[in-house]
Amino acid sequence: MSETDRPRPRRRGPLRAAVGLAVLLAVIGYVLVHHYSNGGAGAPHCTVTAKGAGGGSGGAVQTYEMSPEQASNAATIAAVGISKGLPDRALTIALATAMQESGLRNLDHGDRDSLGLFQQRPSQGWGTPEQIMDPVYSAGIFYDRLVEVKGYTRLPLTVAAQRVQLSGFPQAYAKHEPDATVVTAAFGEGETQATLACVGPAPLKGDPEKVRTELGRAFGKEALSTGRPAVHAVPKAGGKTGAGSVPSAAPAPSAADAPAASPAADAPAAVPEAEVDLWLKDGGGGPGEARRGRAMAHWAVARSKELGISRVSYDGSAWVAGQNRGEWKRGAAGGTKGGSAPDPYGAPPGQLRIFLARSAR
Repeated sequence: MSETDRPRPRRRGPLRAAVGLAVLLAVIGYVLVHHYSNGGAGAPHCTVTAKGAGGGSGGAVQTYEMSPEQASNAATIAAVGISKGLPDRALTIALATAMQESGLRNLDHGDRDSLGLFQQRPSQGWGTPEQIMDPVYSAGIFYDRLVEVKGYTRLPLTVAAQRVQLSGFPQAYAKHEPDATVVTAAFGEGETQATLACVGPAPLKGDPEKVRTELGRAFGKEALSTGRPAVHAVPKAGGKTGAGSVPSAAPAPSAADAPAASPAADAPAAVPEAEVDLWLKDGGGGPGEARRGRAMAHWAVARSKELGISRVSYDGSAWVAGQNRGEWKRGAAGGTKGGSAPDPYGAPPGQLRIFLARSAR
């Protein structure tokens, strides 16, 4: 066959180029939408950032990154330890153990009949499968057995964990101690500067009563019985206090009189979210209350995706879902916004405010 008789291939260059360009533009569009809907920081994730955790140099910054699921479980483990009045060392041991046993995931399977965050076995007296799969219960029974270990705070972490877990790999816990120490710093009683922040899109809807229920389960009922009205309450007819004004210097009412979950719509400048207001005892000035306040704020951020939490204000800072690259920002301390009008989202000292989206977008 001569060269001129050979069939010429079809020219598909322009069509292929157009299809390729369309696919590329679609991918770029998806990435940009995903990027900005998550506050400009990529896929949903949570990060603990600490300075000098675990005895490191004061200026050294340490980080530990988790998925929202892992952050939620880590926050629950820490909260249960705080509710039991345990020291930071107990939290670090529990967190390192869960990192090793389950990767901070609430697994419904494991070796033989092992289940949950700590891979506890019903056949070994840890509880029923349903109980073990409840992170609050599984963390609680781990702590109960840990405190039975004499001198556990002075033992090497892997030794203390092994005496509770009776693992076939007793040295495996040690490698998680640095990361567990960083996470503990976000919830701890020490003075290490640490924050827990999460990146992700703003939630569609949240339930204030569910948030209060989960807070009470994790931190204990005492966390909900601080007994002071919201700073934005206004006196109404009959002498009762409603949402909108600064409370007077009169003694704080009892916990039973405090609002369960107050909407923020009646605040000086209406906001679209529902709200849960919590006040710390003595204005959060004591070390125990300061620890609990910071822990509850970080707990709310860690569980924001699961509970529909859109904003958290505490101690002069605010975290907003889908904004600021997921970082905490200073300047939400209550009082004024921009130097003039009252800030409807501000939280004065001693108050934790958790906002939830009211309806689907």
